[in-house]
Amino acid sequence: MGLFLLYALLQLALAAAGWWLGGAWGLAAAVVLPTWLGWCWQHWQGQRVLAWLRAGAVASAAPTLPGAWGQAAARVRRLLREAGQQAAASDARLQEILAALQASPNGVTLLDAQGRIEWCNHIAQSHFGFEGERDTLQSLGYLLRAPEFNAYLAAQDFSGDVLLPGRHSSPERPVHLSVQIFPYGDGRQLLLSRDITAVQQAEAMRRDFVANVSHEIRTPLTVLVGFVETLQTLDLDEAERKHFLGLMAQQAARMQNLVQDLLTLSRLEGSPPPAWDEWTPVAQLLSLCESEARALAASLLPAGAAPLQLRFPPPQDLAQAGDLAGNAAELQSALSNLISNAVRYTPAGGSITVSWAPLADGSARFAVRDTGAGIAPEHIPRLTERFYRADRSRSRETGGTGLGLAIVKHALQRHGAQLHISSQLGQGSEFAVSFPAQRLRPPSVLAQAEAACEGF
Repeated sequence: MGLFLLYALLQLALAAAGWWLGGAWGLAAAVVLPTWLGWCWQHWQGQRVLAWLRAGAVASAAPTLPGAWGQAAARVRRLLREAGQQAAASDARLQEILAALQASPNGVTLLDAQGRIEWCNHIAQSHFGFEGERDTLQSLGYLLRAPEFNAYLAAQDFSGDVLLPGRHSSPERPVHLSVQIFPYGDGRQLLLSRDITAVQQAEAMRRDFVANVSHEIRTPLTVLVGFVETLQTLDLDEAERKHFLGLMAQQAARMQNLVQDLLTLSRLEGSPPPAWDEWTPVAQLLSLCESEARALAASLLPAGAAPLQLRFPPPQDLAQAGDLAGNAAELQSALSNLISNAVRYTPAGGSITVSWAPLADGSARFAVRDTGAGIAPEHIPRLTERFYRADRSRSRETGGTGLGLAIVKHALQRHGAQLHISSQLGQGSEFAVSFPAQRLRPPSVLAQAEAACEGF
């Protein structure tokens, strides 16, 4: 306002001077000439502002100009800077959202209103074989040609999911995907895919487990019920009653062993990992295993048959084996189970050799080798499955529940150990366990002294 008043006073002064010096022509010149000069000045300032805007108003400083043009340039500069900050914040937020979708364990694919791919994360690319740049704006119907998915799209009922085979699915290793579309926005769609192979495998295992448990319990229960009805309806002499009661006791013991093994498996799966500061001498573990194995071999020996030859490491060698960290009961049960299996499946007159060998890297190897009938190669990978039996009739004859090796596998895995099975038909089998070096420590001085004394 002050600048405008000063300009008006100057214009009046020039007009008065022009009238006094040149009359009417002087007055006209005094009015037109300053107006033209003022217009040129304003035009020059406007051109500077336009040149600044063309050059990038946000990147460079606003020109220093007096008056309205300077204020306009400063205001434009501030508005553009605020708009740039808002755009940068929006872009950063978008990148955060895309990063979160990228980190999702499920496949995420964004579709436009025409069903074309706008964006997909790495999991979706792995599920369907998409490529981010190549398949952008490609129609989803052209890329996913599974008949189940085409029917899903045609029905336009997206309240549930559809199951599709995965990209790497094969008859040997099936891969199952759960795929569902979620409409959002203005005709856009969100395609979610989830690998449910493990879920379906777990469900199949659960069904098999329930079926196997039901079968294993039903068989002895049927026998028990039959004997009970026999005792209730028939008038038997004392010898027959004892015979039937003995058979009933065997079937009851079989069910009891099955329930006990199921409880053991449940405990192993639900309990915390074994401690690292609980040490048990290896010699003590194998001594208990030897006692149980010899007692079992004697109880299973048929009358007049040649006994099994059981070979264990001598005590002085085991004293040098040191200590093993972990749950002593679980370790003893796992090792004893491997030896008991060898005893049950090795015919009379055969031999079983138990060994413990320290390895160069500080680890150790426990092994049980027998001279039994051996195991066919196709059975070996499945021996540690629950209720899996290579020879069902033979297993039932020996009183097995089909859970022993599953228990061994879980107990060893909890201690970081690995079970290795090798066998040839007609040449026997070997069950070996590799214990990590972290679970072993050398024998104490006292243990070495005691072993030396036992040698004399």
